[in-house]
Amino acid sequence: MAELTNLTVAEIRDGFRKGDFTAREVAEAFNANVAAAKALNAFIVETPDHALAAADAADKARSEGKLLPLSGVPIGMKDLFCTQGVQTTAASHILEGFTPTYESTVSRHLFEAGAGMLGKLNLDQFAMGSSNETSYFGNVISPWRRKDGGNADLAPGGSSGGSSAAISARLCPAATGTDTGGSIRQPAAFAGISGIKPTYGRCSRWGIVAFASSLDQAGPMARDVRDCAIMLENMAGFDPRDATSLDLPVPQWEAGLASDLSGKRVGIPREYRVDGMPAEIEALWQQGIAFLKDAGAEIVDVSLPHTQYALPTYYIIAPAEASSNLARYDGVRYGQRELPEGAGLQDMYAATRAAGFGAEVKRRIMIGTYVLSAGFYDAYYTQAQKVRALIARDFEKAWESCDLLLTPTAPSAAFALGEKQDDPLAMYLNDVFTVPASLAGLPAMSVPGGLDAQGLPLGLQIIGKPLDEQGVLNAGLAIEERARFEARPGKWW
Repeated sequence: MAELTNLTVAEIRDGFRKGDFTAREVAEAFNANVAAAKALNAFIVETPDHALAAADAADKARSEGKLLPLSGVPIGMKDLFCTQGVQTTAASHILEGFTPTYESTVSRHLFEAGAGMLGKLNLDQFAMGSSNETSYFGNVISPWRRKDGGNADLAPGGSSGGSSAAISARLCPAATGTDTGGSIRQPAAFAGISGIKPTYGRCSRWGIVAFASSLDQAGPMARDVRDCAIMLENMAGFDPRDATSLDLPVPQWEAGLASDLSGKRVGIPREYRVDGMPAEIEALWQQGIAFLKDAGAEIVDVSLPHTQYALPTYYIIAPAEASSNLARYDGVRYGQRELPEGAGLQDMYAATRAAGFGAEVKRRIMIGTYVLSAGFYDAYYTQAQKVRALIARDFEKAWESCDLLLTPTAPSAAFALGEKQDDPLAMYLNDVFTVPASLAGLPAMSVPGGLDAQGLPLGLQIIGKPLDEQGVLNAGLAIEERARFEARPGKWW
């Protein structure tokens, strides 16, 4: 059944409905791939029985004429989404063994739509990282390899590195991701797949392990734009349990897909270049501009002057919110508890957090606690929030002259595991093109645009106006149709 795992979500859905194969055959094929690719370390927990049970329900529903939108489609679930009865760890030792008694809103929506779950996907611990190297359960390995035959394992991007690697390696046709500063888009670019971060509030955050609450947003990752639209339709929706959830109907994004961009103006922000950026990234950007022109779009130059401050702003606000959110992990109510002999309450807190959190999580908690402290709150956190408002205002000004923005997704292709691990600042620079849209809460998508000289994927990012996921998806489709990206990693594991 190897050919079944090459199908997209749309192809599985449509083929299943036509009777070309059973849902159980699809689930068994993907389960076999998951079991055969353990060397990638993409999954923290495998749930083959969940996928088979959903498949059997889909086969029964088909015989009764009661099909659901995702009947017959198995997916991967980032291990940041609480799943009832299935361990949820956020890739951290402090939550190892935690089994939720409830279902996150996003996963519930997907399961109610008929999807089955192949397993919980690995990630950077608490979604803090850009290479999937901060996971307590070991780093994910990208299935891609450099053309020159280098033996170094490559990073799959982060934090949704398990999702990107699994989709690229055909271990699942689609997966959930979360994006705080680029954690859907950057790994999608590294793995040669598509991924969209919707407008902040489109998808409920209820039941998602929190990192930075004003930035965290769930979204889909998949092989192509159509699959992202299908997944997003079944993930989004108002949730009264999430105070930031948008009380709006869910558009029919798949039905609205159209690659004709006539009448659309696409802005090219002059500030989206960094020192040392490879010439291949600039060439890719120019190729993307040509693709959109060919699709009928008008190209205009725009300026987003506060872009240069986006990264430092993000790395003040996100750690500040993380230091508050992660204070709940104290060894009292759930998760790991370290209780040294004769220890008091404060000693238990300190021992539990020291043993349970990884180095990057501790680093961000310390940064966040510092910028929120009485002596530095106004100097750092308040100033960062003011700059965030200016960044959002830049985008509002840009929308006066354009409908969408086109930029590179990341400043490089996938790098080797370990290459940036000892240099946090170099690691943080991976988010330089994705962070601004996150700070402004805008929809943004990465689609594969081509390969670098080493045969590694490069992504193009489309940023849209608030709630204009349709425009973003349509521009992504226009690039996809012209780039004709068909490269895939070889099966080496």
